[in-house]
Amino acid sequence: MKRLKIQEINAGHLGKPLKICGWVRTVRDQKNFAFVEVNDGSTLGGIQVVMETILAGYGDLSTGASVTVSGTLVESPGAKQKWELKASSLEVLGLCPVEDYPLQKKRHSFEFLRTIAHLRPRSNTQGAVVRVRNALSFATHEFFQKRGFLYVQTPIITGSDCEGGGQQFSVTTLPLNRLPKLADGAVDFSQDFFERPTYLTVSGQLDGEALACALSDIYTFGPTFRAENSNTSRHLAEFWMIEPEMAFADLQDDMECAESYLKSILTALLERCPQDLEFFETFIEKGLIARLQHVVETPFARLSYTEAIDLLKKSGKTFEYPVEWGGDLQSEHERYLAEEYCKKPVILTDYPAKIKAFYMRLNPDGKTVAAMDVLVPKIGEIIGGSQREERHDLLKQKIIDFGLPVADYDWYLQLRRYGSVPHAGFGAGFERLVQFATGMENIRDVIAFPRYPGHAEF
Repeated sequence: MKRLKIQEINAGHLGKPLKICGWVRTVRDQKNFAFVEVNDGSTLGGIQVVMETILAGYGDLSTGASVTVSGTLVESPGAKQKWELKASSLEVLGLCPVEDYPLQKKRHSFEFLRTIAHLRPRSNTQGAVVRVRNALSFATHEFFQKRGFLYVQTPIITGSDCEGGGQQFSVTTLPLNRLPKLADGAVDFSQDFFERPTYLTVSGQLDGEALACALSDIYTFGPTFRAENSNTSRHLAEFWMIEPEMAFADLQDDMECAESYLKSILTALLERCPQDLEFFETFIEKGLIARLQHVVETPFARLSYTEAIDLLKKSGKTFEYPVEWGGDLQSEHERYLAEEYCKKPVILTDYPAKIKAFYMRLNPDGKTVAAMDVLVPKIGEIIGGSQREERHDLLKQKIIDFGLPVADYDWYLQLRRYGSVPHAGFGAGFERLVQFATGMENIRDVIAFPRYPGHAEF
């Protein structure tokens, strides 16, 4: 008999034999029979297995043990489930010693669960997080594929710094305890694997632009890395980014795509993960589902950076960080705009050129760039994008002004010499999307094996 996933069980299976596999959550002994809850991770709830006679292997059952159970699906007299499995055979696949199994039937702190990241997917919260990630990932591909975007893969190892911030992880095969040196004492990278300094990428954008400038609309969805020594609830050293690039597009096209993307993936999530979202609503954030529906149903607000600064100054609120034109907005500023002033997602545009990346298109005022950030309640910035600078001479000068080596970006500049076109794109941090969609407070709890300063276990 073929195994059936618990998620696939429905009323059509009543009265029919079936086989399930999973892990034991609880074992309850009664006088003449026993109840065993089994969960296989395909859905939040497991299935109750009823044993009217003690089957072979029953004595080996404990929380965490893996089993195969065959039997007949019957209607349940209990109020907590529609049906249950009346067992006819049991096979214990893997024993689980109860005395040292760290996941017992009780609430565990998220801090503790991070210390057992290899086991925490078996917890209700982490199982729900993984299913939400899956739904959002699938919806991401659906959205871009339906719009005619091509899914591309850009390098993880790079020789350039997309953001110009310098906070990158080095990639090398040189022996760190005896680095080869040049006469001036600098490291001799000609002896390294790539014969030059290389890093883990902070973004696939620059390579994505090259592809978009040949194929029109592309997107990449992959891991990115930041060597930023940050221990906030919003930062990871390794995270995933969705990065579309659109040729023949300007900032207005970019904003429309970003807003439509968020609405589309949240609509899909509400349709496909109701049980998991109800769990997060009950245990993580009251009002979560209404908040997500509000985002789906409400047009995003749009403000310029200059307008936002003026609003923040007039708000009457005391912020920890000062509010001045030309300064970068902090999370507290972003959240005020989204949560209190607009009371919905807001897209900020036209930031000062000095606080944004070198590749963003300079506006006619010579002071601001055609940038946009999407701010949402609870998180702040969730998407950042811009129209890219397509003018060769202006881009070259910006590279120089940012103190970046022009030679490293010669190929990028060539895109502006050979058939340059207006183009735009954005980056969406996937873990922040998952945080927003689940209400989880810490970004370390929405990725299976989080990487952050001092932690690279598992």
